[in-house]
This record gives sequence, C-alpha cells and structure tokens, in this order.
Amino acid sequence: MRIAVVGATGMVGEVMLKVLAERNFPVTELIPVASERSVGKEIEYKGKKYKVVGMQTAVDMKADIALFSAGGDTSLEWAPKFAAAGTTVIDNSSAWRMDPSKKLIVPEINAASLTKDDKIIANPNCSTIQMVLVLAPLHRKYNIKRVIVSTYQSITGTGVKAVQQLENEYAGVQGEMAYKYPIHRNAIPQCDSFEENGYTKEEMKLVRETQKILDDKTIAVTATAVRVPIVGGHSEAVNVEFSNDFVVSDIQNILYHTDGVVVQDNNDTYTYPMPMYAQGKDEVFVGRIRRDESQANTLNMWIVADNLRKGAATNTIQIAEYLIAAKLV
Repeated sequence: MRIAVVGATGMVGEVMLKVLAERNFPVTELIPVASERSVGKEIEYKGKKYKVVGMQTAVDMKADIALFSAGGDTSLEWAPKFAAAGTTVIDNSSAWRMDPSKKLIVPEINAASLTKDDKIIANPNCSTIQMVLVLAPLHRKYNIKRVIVSTYQSITGTGVKAVQQLENEYAGVQGEMAYKYPIHRNAIPQCDSFEENGYTKEEMKLVRETQKILDDKTIAVTATAVRVPIVGGHSEAVNVEFSNDFVVSDIQNILYHTDGVVVQDNNDTYTYPMPMYAQGKDEVFVGRIRRDESQANTLNMWIVADNLRKGAATNTIQIAEYLIAAKLV
C-alpha cells in the first residue's frame, strides 16, 4: 500500500505519521509530501528516514491513497490531479466538505456510503466530528430537532504559530501573533473569519457539516465557537432538543455502546471529560449528561476530544482503513 501524506511537515501531518505507525497501517511505501520550501527535508517514520517530495513528484508516484492536510487552496488545486492519476484522496481541509458530489465521512456513522468511484473523500471539521459521533446514535433513537453548541477550542486547531504565541505570552516574550489578541489568560470568541451572517466559518461548519453527515437538513443547529488557551483538545457544551422524550440512563447506555465514544459521567467521583485527559487519545469523551429542565425533550452534554487526532489525523486514517477493509482501494 503506497501512502502519500500531503502536508507531512505540518502539525496534523506529523500526527498522521504518528497515528499510521501506532495503528500499524499497512504502509509498504511512504511518500511524505510538502510545499517546495520543504522538499528535500527528511522526516522519520518507524525508525526510517524519508525525503520530502514536491506535489507533482508525488502525483507521478501514483500512491494508492493520499492523506491530505495542507490547506484548502492546496487541496482544491492538487486533489483532482492525484485523483486523475488513480490515487484516492482523503482530504482534511474544508475544500470539498460541502461539495454535493463529495462524501463527508465519519467512519462510525457513514463509511458504508463509500464506493470505488469516490476518489476525493472529505474529512469533516474537528469540532463537528466529536459532536456528531455522539449525536448520531441519539438521532436514530429520538430524532434531533435542534442543537445549540458552544465550543471551547484548543489553540492547536490554529497551528504551530498559535502554540508559539501562547508559549511566548506565558514566558513574557514578545513574538509573532497568530491571533489579533493575547490568548494567554483570555478567551477569544472568534474561530476563523466572519461570514456575512455574523457567524464565523467555524460556527457555520458545525451547522452545515452536521446536517450533511447525519443526512438530515431539518436539524436546526446554532453555534458559538471560542478559542481558549488550551493545548490538549476541543471541548463543547451541547444542548439537544429531540422530537421524542428520553430517560437519561437510556441516553448513557446508548453512548456506552457507541463505537469511538467513552462515557465519563459520575458526579459522585467528579468524573467528567477534560482536554488534559483527552490529549493523545483517539476516543470522543462525553459526560455531564443531564436533562435540560427548562424545556421538554431536551438534553445537555459536555463533549471533549483531541482535535488533532479524532478531529483530524485519526478520522482520516480510519477512512483509509475502511477503504482497504471494504476493498475499495
């Protein structure tokens, strides 16, 4: 299995390489790919060194699967070229997510919709993945009418520059700013740029991608996305209104038996999800599961996941694992 990792020197690319190794993905030939300024650099994978190649060289090498994490513009330009060469692209950017001709996949929910003809497959936004993994089984049972989500998002979602900004501010050092404001001891109610409706792109991703993945445009979603000085992962306060009533213990039981979800929900022992425990893990953690007493058929939950792993690299690789298992590549 010839695997290209496009954006291999970036933050998500590095995690992809780590997850590929951890999961013993069947790589017979690794092709690390990055921009021209990184060509010739060496990366290490499973104790062996590999030279980074440029985009056209990688296309010509005809990988079986290309895992993309190199930004939307790069994906729009290069994913079709890889696909035309016979490579199946799994793209981690926002470039193809809302394209009606492309599948938006969380393997535990909708991988079965994939076919051999899907040569460009979209990986959802990190904050969407962790939320829909919890919502999907509940939607099947109780039918979701409306979701209100407030996110508390890790600086790692912005990239290396943001991590450096926080470290600089923590140390009292002047340096390059990833954000318009300090992030140390602060919360910035803006993730990504603003759209015309006053919501940020990140907030609208939660709306549009949730409807697409759950295949239900009737689900009303509204979001507020906030950047916080956290490294370990994204947290979300999620309020869900169902068509049908529920028993909280039944909700917990459904989530206990949901692949990829770990329930941490015991008030007596102060057990609930936190990013410091989610960091480096592939599961989505859910807790603080309780009825919203202000409105009928409504539930509150707290959902946490490592945005670089299940929110990006791991989900991408799980899609690739499904393609191989289903003999689609």
